[in-house]
Amino acid sequence: MNEAARLLRALQFGDSVFPVGGFAFSAGLETAIAERVVTDVESLSAYTRTALEQATRGDSVGLIWAHRAALAEDLTQLGQIDAQVYARKLSGETRTMSVRMGKKFTELSAEILEAPLLQSWREQIANGATPGCYPVALGINFAVQGLSARDAFAVHHYGVAAMILSAALRLMRIDHVETQQRLFALCTGTDADYEAAAVMPLSDMAGFAPVTEILAAAHVKARVRLFMS
Repeated sequence: MNEAARLLRALQFGDSVFPVGGFAFSAGLETAIAERVVTDVESLSAYTRTALEQATRGDSVGLIWAHRAALAEDLTQLGQIDAQVYARKLSGETRTMSVRMGKKFTELSAEILEAPLLQSWREQIANGATPGCYPVALGINFAVQGLSARDAFAVHHYGVAAMILSAALRLMRIDHVETQQRLFALCTGTDADYEAAAVMPLSDMAGFAPVTEILAAAHVKARVRLFMS
Protein backbone atom coordinates (compact mmCIF):
# COMPACT_ATOMS: atom_id res chain seq x y z
CA MET A 1 0.00 0.00 0.00
CA ASN A 2 1.45 3.38 -0.96
CA GLU A 3 1.49 6.35 1.42
CA ALA A 4 -1.54 8.07 -0.12
CA ALA A 5 -3.65 4.90 0.05
CA ARG A 6 -2.51 4.25 3.62
CA LEU A 7 -3.55 7.76 4.64
CA LEU A 8 -6.90 7.49 2.88
CA ARG A 9 -7.69 4.16 4.55
CA ALA A 10 -6.92 5.60 7.98
CA LEU A 11 -9.03 8.66 7.21
CA GLN A 12 -12.00 6.60 6.01
CA PHE A 13 -12.21 4.32 9.03
CA GLY A 14 -11.40 7.14 11.45
CA ASP A 15 -13.82 9.66 9.97
CA SER A 16 -16.38 11.06 12.40
CA VAL A 17 -19.08 10.46 9.77
CA PHE A 18 -18.22 6.75 9.46
CA PRO A 19 -21.65 5.35 10.40
CA VAL A 20 -21.09 3.68 13.76
CA GLY A 21 -23.28 5.99 15.84
CA GLY A 22 -20.64 8.05 17.63
CA PHE A 23 -22.71 11.22 17.12
CA ALA A 24 -25.25 9.90 19.66
CA PHE A 25 -22.77 10.05 22.55
CA SER A 26 -21.12 12.93 24.40
CA ALA A 27 -18.66 10.95 26.58
CA GLY A 28 -20.22 12.42 29.71
CA LEU A 29 -20.07 16.04 28.56
CA GLU A 30 -23.84 16.54 28.74
CA THR A 31 -23.92 15.91 32.49
CA ALA A 32 -20.62 17.75 33.01
CA ILE A 33 -22.26 20.86 31.61
CA ALA A 34 -25.50 20.33 33.52
CA GLU A 35 -23.54 19.95 36.79
CA ARG A 36 -21.35 22.98 36.02
CA VAL A 37 -18.16 20.95 35.83
CA VAL A 38 -17.71 22.35 32.34
CA THR A 39 -18.73 26.00 32.07
CA ASP A 40 -16.51 27.57 29.41
CA VAL A 41 -13.93 26.89 26.72
CA GLU A 42 -11.10 26.40 29.21
CA SER A 43 -12.94 23.87 31.35
CA LEU A 44 -14.09 22.11 28.15
CA SER A 45 -10.44 21.76 27.12
CA ALA A 46 -9.53 20.40 30.54
CA TYR A 47 -12.39 17.90 30.41
CA THR A 48 -11.37 16.73 26.94
CA ARG A 49 -7.72 16.43 27.97
CA THR A 50 -8.78 14.25 30.92
CA ALA A 51 -10.75 12.05 28.53
CA LEU A 52 -7.66 11.67 26.33
CA GLU A 53 -5.49 10.80 29.32
CA GLN A 54 -8.09 8.27 30.41
CA ALA A 55 -8.13 6.77 26.92
CA THR A 56 -4.33 6.60 26.80
CA ARG A 57 -4.17 4.50 29.97
CA GLY A 58 -7.35 2.57 29.23
CA ASP A 59 -8.99 1.79 25.90
CA SER A 60 -5.89 2.61 23.86
CA VAL A 61 -3.85 -0.01 25.68
CA GLY A 62 -6.47 -2.58 24.76
CA LEU A 63 -6.44 -1.30 21.19
CA ILE A 64 -2.67 -1.74 20.86
CA TRP A 65 -2.78 -5.24 22.32
CA ALA A 66 -5.70 -6.12 20.03
CA HIS A 67 -3.68 -4.91 17.04
CA ARG A 68 -0.82 -7.22 18.05
CA ALA A 69 -3.14 -10.17 18.56
CA ALA A 70 -4.80 -9.51 15.20
CA LEU A 71 -1.41 -9.53 13.45
CA ALA A 72 -0.87 -12.96 15.00
CA GLU A 73 -4.45 -13.95 14.01
CA ASP A 74 -5.01 -15.06 17.60
CA LEU A 75 -8.78 -15.04 18.03
CA THR A 76 -8.54 -16.47 21.55
CA GLN A 77 -6.33 -13.65 22.75
CA LEU A 78 -8.56 -11.10 21.06
CA GLY A 79 -11.48 -12.44 23.09
CA GLN A 80 -9.46 -12.15 26.29
CA ILE A 81 -8.47 -8.57 25.49
CA ASP A 82 -12.06 -7.65 24.62
CA ALA A 83 -13.29 -9.05 27.92
CA GLN A 84 -10.73 -6.99 29.82
CA VAL A 85 -11.66 -3.78 27.97
CA TYR A 86 -15.34 -4.41 28.72
CA ALA A 87 -14.68 -5.18 32.39
CA ARG A 88 -13.10 -1.77 32.87
CA LYS A 89 -16.26 0.05 31.78
CA LEU A 90 -17.86 0.95 35.11
CA SER A 91 -21.04 2.59 33.86
CA GLY A 92 -23.75 0.98 31.79
CA GLU A 93 -23.76 3.86 29.32
CA THR A 94 -20.02 3.56 28.71
CA ARG A 95 -20.38 -0.16 28.07
CA THR A 96 -23.31 0.47 25.74
CA MET A 97 -21.35 3.07 23.78
CA SER A 98 -18.34 0.82 23.34
CA VAL A 99 -20.20 -2.33 22.29
CA ARG A 100 -22.69 -0.60 19.99
CA MET A 101 -19.96 1.26 18.17
CA GLY A 102 -17.73 -1.81 18.17
CA LYS A 103 -20.38 -4.10 16.75
CA LYS A 104 -21.33 -1.69 13.98
CA PHE A 105 -17.71 -0.93 13.19
CA THR A 106 -16.97 -4.66 12.91
CA GLU A 107 -19.99 -5.31 10.69
CA LEU A 108 -19.08 -2.50 8.30
CA SER A 109 -15.39 -3.40 8.32
CA ALA A 110 -16.21 -7.02 7.48
CA GLU A 111 -18.40 -5.95 4.55
CA ILE A 112 -15.83 -3.51 3.17
CA LEU A 113 -12.58 -5.41 3.72
CA GLU A 114 -13.80 -9.01 3.50
CA ALA A 115 -10.91 -10.16 5.70
CA PRO A 116 -11.34 -13.65 7.26
CA LEU A 117 -10.32 -12.43 10.73
CA LEU A 118 -12.96 -9.70 10.65
CA GLN A 119 -15.56 -12.22 9.53
CA SER A 120 -14.63 -14.48 12.43
CA TRP A 121 -14.73 -11.57 14.88
CA ARG A 122 -18.18 -10.56 13.64
CA GLU A 123 -19.38 -14.12 14.24
CA GLN A 124 -17.91 -14.08 17.76
CA ILE A 125 -19.89 -10.92 18.54
CA ALA A 126 -23.07 -12.20 16.91
CA ASN A 127 -23.12 -15.43 18.91
CA GLY A 128 -22.39 -13.66 22.19
CA ALA A 129 -18.93 -15.13 22.67
CA THR A 130 -17.41 -11.65 23.13
CA PRO A 131 -18.78 -8.15 23.85
CA GLY A 132 -17.16 -6.55 20.78
CA CYS A 133 -15.75 -3.31 22.21
CA TYR A 134 -14.88 -0.52 19.81
CA PRO A 135 -11.12 -0.24 20.58
CA VAL A 136 -10.66 -3.95 19.84
CA ALA A 137 -12.61 -3.67 16.58
CA LEU A 138 -10.48 -0.71 15.53
CA GLY A 139 -7.27 -2.56 16.33
CA ILE A 140 -8.35 -5.58 14.27
CA ASN A 141 -9.41 -3.40 11.33
CA PHE A 142 -6.09 -1.59 11.13
CA ALA A 143 -4.06 -4.78 11.57
CA VAL A 144 -5.76 -6.62 8.71
CA GLN A 145 -5.19 -3.60 6.47
CA GLY A 146 -1.50 -3.43 7.29
CA LEU A 147 -1.94 -0.11 9.06
CA SER A 148 0.14 0.40 12.19
CA ALA A 149 -0.89 0.41 15.84
CA ARG A 150 0.28 4.02 15.93
CA ASP A 151 -2.19 4.85 13.15
CA ALA A 152 -4.99 3.11 15.04
CA PHE A 153 -4.07 4.92 18.25
CA ALA A 154 -4.09 8.29 16.48
CA VAL A 155 -7.51 7.62 14.97
CA HIS A 156 -8.90 6.55 18.34
CA HIS A 157 -7.36 9.54 20.12
CA TYR A 158 -8.76 11.93 17.55
CA GLY A 159 -12.17 10.29 17.81
CA VAL A 160 -12.34 10.75 21.58
CA ALA A 161 -11.57 14.45 21.32
CA ALA A 162 -13.77 15.03 18.28
CA MET A 163 -16.76 13.30 19.92
CA ILE A 164 -16.62 15.59 22.95
CA LEU A 165 -15.98 18.79 21.02
CA SER A 166 -18.70 18.01 18.47
CA ALA A 167 -21.14 17.47 21.32
CA ALA A 168 -20.04 20.79 22.83
CA LEU A 169 -21.29 22.59 19.72
CA ARG A 170 -24.80 21.36 20.56
CA LEU A 171 -24.59 21.81 24.31
CA MET A 172 -22.86 25.12 25.02
CA ARG A 173 -22.01 28.51 23.59
CA ILE A 174 -18.97 27.69 21.50
CA ASP A 175 -18.33 28.02 17.78
CA HIS A 176 -16.59 25.88 15.18
CA VAL A 177 -13.44 27.99 15.21
CA GLU A 178 -12.98 27.51 18.95
CA THR A 179 -13.59 23.76 18.80
CA GLN A 180 -11.12 23.35 15.94
CA GLN A 181 -8.52 25.39 17.80
CA ARG A 182 -8.93 23.17 20.84
CA LEU A 183 -8.84 19.99 18.78
CA PHE A 184 -5.61 21.10 17.11
CA ALA A 185 -3.98 21.86 20.44
CA LEU A 186 -5.19 18.70 22.17
CA CYS A 187 -3.86 16.41 19.44
CA THR A 188 -0.35 17.89 19.55
CA GLY A 189 0.86 15.39 22.15
CA THR A 190 -0.54 12.27 20.47
CA ASP A 191 2.86 10.74 19.67
CA ALA A 192 3.98 10.99 23.29
CA ASP A 193 0.68 9.50 24.43
CA TYR A 194 1.15 6.59 22.03
CA GLU A 195 4.66 5.90 23.29
CA ALA A 196 3.33 5.77 26.85
CA ALA A 197 0.47 3.40 25.97
CA ALA A 198 2.58 1.13 23.76
CA VAL A 199 4.83 -0.03 26.62
CA MET A 200 2.04 -0.71 29.09
CA PRO A 201 1.21 -4.34 29.90
CA LEU A 202 -2.42 -5.26 29.38
CA SER A 203 -2.81 -5.85 33.11
CA ASP A 204 -2.06 -2.15 33.74
CA MET A 205 -4.90 -1.00 31.49
CA ALA A 206 -7.06 1.38 33.53
CA GLY A 207 -9.03 4.55 33.03
CA PHE A 208 -9.43 5.87 36.56
CA ALA A 209 -11.34 9.16 36.46
CA PRO A 210 -13.83 9.19 39.37
CA VAL A 211 -15.53 12.48 38.47
CA THR A 212 -16.21 11.18 34.96
CA GLU A 213 -17.68 7.97 36.35
CA ILE A 214 -19.93 9.91 38.74
CA LEU A 215 -21.13 12.09 35.88
CA ALA A 216 -21.88 8.99 33.81
CA ALA A 217 -23.91 7.53 36.67
CA ALA A 218 -25.85 10.78 37.06
CA HIS A 219 -26.62 10.89 33.35
CA VAL A 220 -28.47 7.58 33.53
CA LYS A 221 -31.15 9.19 35.73
CA ALA A 222 -31.27 12.57 33.98
CA ARG A 223 -34.81 13.65 33.15
CA VAL A 224 -33.83 15.40 29.90
CA ARG A 225 -31.12 13.96 27.68
CA LEU A 226 -29.92 14.89 24.21
CA PHE A 227 -27.18 12.22 24.12
CA MET A 228 -26.99 8.56 25.09
CA SER A 229 -23.99 9.17 27.35
